[in-house]
Amino acid sequence: MHQGWWLLRKRLLPLLFLISFFAVLLLNSFAPAVAQLPAQTRQEIRGVWLSGNDFGVFRNRSQVQAAMSQLRQLNFNTVYPVVWNDGYTHYPSAIAQKIGIPFFFKGTDGQDVIADIITQARRQGLLAIPWFEFGFMVPLTSELASQHPDWLTQKQDGTQTSISAAGEVAWLNPFHPEVQKFIRELVMEVIAQYDADGVQFDDHMSLPVDFGYDKYTISLYTQETGNPPPPNPQAQAWIKWRADKITTFMVDLYQTVKARKPNAIFSVSPNYYDFAYKLQLQDWLNWVRLGIVDELVMQVYRNDLESFIGQITRPEILETQQIIPTGIGIMAGLRNRPVSIAQIQSQVRAAQQRGLGIGFFYYESLWDIAPEPAEQRQSAFAALFPNSALRDISENTPRQPTFNTISLPLYPKPSLGQRVRGYFLEVAIANGQPKRILLDTGTAGLRVPQEFLGNAPIRRTGQNIKEVLSDGTVLEGELVYTNVRFGLIPVAEPVPVQIVTSRQCTAQKPNCSAKSGVPFSGIIGVNYFEKTLPYNPLRKLPGNLSNGFIAIGNGGSNKNGSLILGLTADNQAGFKMASWTQQSEINGVPGKRWDSRLSKVCLTIAGSSAKNACNGRMITDTATINGLTEFKSAATAGKLKPGVLRSANALKVAINGIFDYSLTPGTRDGFNRWNLSISPQVELPIFVNPGIAFFDKYDVLFDPVNGRQGFRSRR
Repeated sequence: MHQGWWLLRKRLLPLLFLISFFAVLLLNSFAPAVAQLPAQTRQEIRGVWLSGNDFGVFRNRSQVQAAMSQLRQLNFNTVYPVVWNDGYTHYPSAIAQKIGIPFFFKGTDGQDVIADIITQARRQGLLAIPWFEFGFMVPLTSELASQHPDWLTQKQDGTQTSISAAGEVAWLNPFHPEVQKFIRELVMEVIAQYDADGVQFDDHMSLPVDFGYDKYTISLYTQETGNPPPPNPQAQAWIKWRADKITTFMVDLYQTVKARKPNAIFSVSPNYYDFAYKLQLQDWLNWVRLGIVDELVMQVYRNDLESFIGQITRPEILETQQIIPTGIGIMAGLRNRPVSIAQIQSQVRAAQQRGLGIGFFYYESLWDIAPEPAEQRQSAFAALFPNSALRDISENTPRQPTFNTISLPLYPKPSLGQRVRGYFLEVAIANGQPKRILLDTGTAGLRVPQEFLGNAPIRRTGQNIKEVLSDGTVLEGELVYTNVRFGLIPVAEPVPVQIVTSRQCTAQKPNCSAKSGVPFSGIIGVNYFEKTLPYNPLRKLPGNLSNGFIAIGNGGSNKNGSLILGLTADNQAGFKMASWTQQSEINGVPGKRWDSRLSKVCLTIAGSSAKNACNGRMITDTATINGLTEFKSAATAGKLKPGVLRSANALKVAINGIFDYSLTPGTRDGFNRWNLSISPQVELPIFVNPGIAFFDKYDVLFDPVNGRQGFRSRR
């Protein structure tokens, strides 16, 4: 947003529109199901950016005071002073100076200009939201780029710069932890140093789609996906991976800001969505839906009114304004390209007619550098905003995501270990790096090794707990409480987690998984048959996402399955339901507790005495590789001996009218192996666990609200 911006944008506009047009044709739009929220009365945005071009004015205390007074008289309510621009902070920053970035933006009296602007704005009842204009963008010649070349990313050909509105610039790598730490510390420094009303990030909190081919990012992508980045920078999966990484950082940044000041406004000012996502990897609509944006001001710098209206009536704007205060960024003029007041008036009125607020770029062009006299311009602005509309951040409380439902991938391989088959969910614990953890629909509770934890606060209980798995593995470790994120969705509050520090086998099953020496990849138990703490962490997902889930297998392929969070009328279609039995509640476990072992299960095994006996119990379990039948009595097994069934022992498991599952036993782990055991000490006469292969044939639904389980045939 510098003086040459408009001329550059004018020259590039036809090319940008052409690129965007073909990008829209090539890529599917991101459109998950979202909650339909009722329209609410929202605080109207009437803001103006105080850019680097304005600092000639704002270095003078008396001019700051006059400017804030004038804005208040004209019924503006928000100013966005720039604090991060051209690789420098516009305020005295200990963080920046620590890494060798000099500071020279003092006022004419040696004062802190940002402190002065914020103080004078507040005296006039205006919100002051510091603006991190450059985001991840930085001049290649800056001290930051020179001293930290490993922080920069690059294009596939090794090029480190791109042409932007600010000229030729380099890009900090948004995936690098040191870059993320630096930006996070700058943001928190501003929040703490000035008790700022919020922070704002614009279209540069992003990365041009051609970037991301630096060594660090290539290694990270290869580690997580098993393949190097594709040579086509616009490959859909490559775009999504990078955009999701930026989103993950923004989720973390939002939570960090809110932990310090819960009512701070987390503001975003991007380009229109198709351009932002597909060409800048900025998935801001997802940010809105995730509940991490408190206000949005979309930049719509157009001369033509018809084009302007087309942008402000886009579906993403209509959706966003139902959720948060939403405004439109309007070009008030540049030094080398002034904008007439007539154009400004027509655009403001078009936005106001649609219930949208306004943000003007930038202060001096409101009336100081304009084609009309200042008095005429100020009179026109007074007519546009005839009534006062002050804003109050006390009502700006943290929001919940607006998703009704969302689908997360279930990966066929973990982050660690060599398990043959399984479904693994990506989980980040205590702000740690996402890890693929075994999804277990047969147990409850999140259990991970110490090294999976990040640096977020952990509440320790000092309570050592023990969990015995079905294969005889004993997990021991402390119960703690901390935040957890599934994909991009954080839990609403800290959940109990077992930090596993010891694994061993029971005497009865000495060949358990602990004996193999394979590193523990973690288990996330999502059953609702909790016996004690920890409980199923999905119970603490926000909003509708906590009301149940659907596990969809991958059909025995190497492709991903899906975990659909949040049950809706649409995604429950086609399921046949079986009821669970309600259990007594456990102190400390939210919601209802259910015995998810299904009753009246019919079992037939060729060569056994089990001939369509419908008195069995069954559990569907993604963590069990092979199917299992457990008999209390040897008589029920007939001539069969404990061990692996043979192909002659064809079996069928069914619940009348719900599902009918048949299998010919074989020798392939996870596909057709079936074990039989006889255990007189067990609780149930006949118990069946069909194992993970069951999920190749059926989608399985878990409904903890109504206490039922659903089955939908996939074949």
